[in-house]
Amino acid sequence: MPDGDGIPHLVDLEEPVDELTFDAASRSGSNNAYWLFTRRNPTNRQVLVNGNANSIRNSNYNGNRPTKVIAHGWNSKGSSDLNPAITAAFLANGDVNVIVLDWSRAASGTYTLSVRAVPDVGRQLANFLQFLFNTAGGNWNNVHLTGHSLGSHVMGNAGRFAPARPVRITGMDPAGPQWGGNSNALNRNNGVYVESIHTDGGLLGIMDPISDADFYPNGGRNPQPGCWTSACSHSRAHELFASSVRTNHFVGRRCNNLTQARNVQCTGATLNMGNTQLGKRGSGLFGLRTGSSWPF
Repeated sequence: MPDGDGIPHLVDLEEPVDELTFDAASRSGSNNAYWLFTRRNPTNRQVLVNGNANSIRNSNYNGNRPTKVIAHGWNSKGSSDLNPAITAAFLANGDVNVIVLDWSRAASGTYTLSVRAVPDVGRQLANFLQFLFNTAGGNWNNVHLTGHSLGSHVMGNAGRFAPARPVRITGMDPAGPQWGGNSNALNRNNGVYVESIHTDGGLLGIMDPISDADFYPNGGRNPQPGCWTSACSHSRAHELFASSVRTNHFVGRRCNNLTQARNVQCTGATLNMGNTQLGKRGSGLFGLRTGSSWPF
């Protein structure tokens, strides 16, 4: 299974958790770090601290702007490739607050333990965002939560624990192993509008539709165009999303069923995949084809 930089790691998905040695403290969402980027500091992060009002008041956060939040996946970190790429895309598209969630302490090590950490990481993120809004303005109607792989489920849990549903959540190839039938998985009830982009369905990602709108570029599975490995296809979701934020050029066609989506035989109504629109709405399964290299 790949980490946030695409480096593969051997993972035993059946490895039992030793409750005697399980370090709950290291897997707690209280270890979350929150990095703020704005057009005034597009590449130099400002660290916001939950419970520390001065860290927010002394930052470039503006409660009148939309807030975009990005969560990485397993064995990854806030500086992994997807975060600066999506941050830059958000800031190129609009004057927004971008908050990168670094949950690397809970996301590192054994995959099963990271899966177990996801609900608390999401809960603590929701608590932090509410503290942020209470301190310096903002609200859940102006928030877009985005996550890749395990980070998709983190964002789902943030929506589940939030005092009001975030207006939009985007899951980028939500992690599949150990998430089928898992009540903590991202689902359409976690936000006002929830969207998933499936690119490695059935392997590292979930294939089944779980959101209001589920997009299946190039059939939603490995190999994606230009990819030779499942890890590449899994990462393609966040690359496609970053491109959509900049150009909004991916047009999906509604499918009658998952078989049509797998075979990209969809001819129904259109809905654009990705982008940043907070008022976006839609439902169903959507298929489309993309290119093999940026901007795809």
